[in-house]
Amino acid sequence: MWRYLAGGLGTLVLVGAGLFLWGSRPDAPSPLPAASAAAGVPTQAAEDDAALPEASAKTREQKRFDRYDKDRDGKITREEYLAARRKAYAKLDRDGDGKLSFDEWAIKATTKFAAADHDKSGAMNPAEFATTAVKRRPAARRDCPPAQRAPAEAPEAAPAEES
Repeated sequence: MWRYLAGGLGTLVLVGAGLFLWGSRPDAPSPLPAASAAAGVPTQAAEDDAALPEASAKTREQKRFDRYDKDRDGKITREEYLAARRKAYAKLDRDGDGKLSFDEWAIKATTKFAAADHDKSGAMNPAEFATTAVKRRPAARRDCPPAQRAPAEAPEAAPAEES
């Protein structure tokens, strides 16, 4: 019986804390930074924002479009669209006859499975299966300048010994 009471009391405490935190949240942003900016007083945040470079407005889809649009005319032709697929197909077509047999197609899957099955049991456990996920390369941050570091202080020269 005491378990039910303790559980009920714990639930009430959590609900009360949640309502308290939710109710103490401001509904509108604080007017303080806007008032100091309007008064002409520079804030630390405004100074930091002025030094930061602008981020690229391109979306992931726009960047993808630009990768396919090789001649940069704002249109993707059939040839531009199929160029990447031809390269992938050529990698799979081992004998170069222009026809993809099942064996040629299955080589990549079989190779990937064999590389992932580290214990050579013929089955992948969850850790081995996780290694088969396609790995995306992180986007290169080309627009950002390198971080500036404070110049290191030169060590003081030791006084020369007189003999």
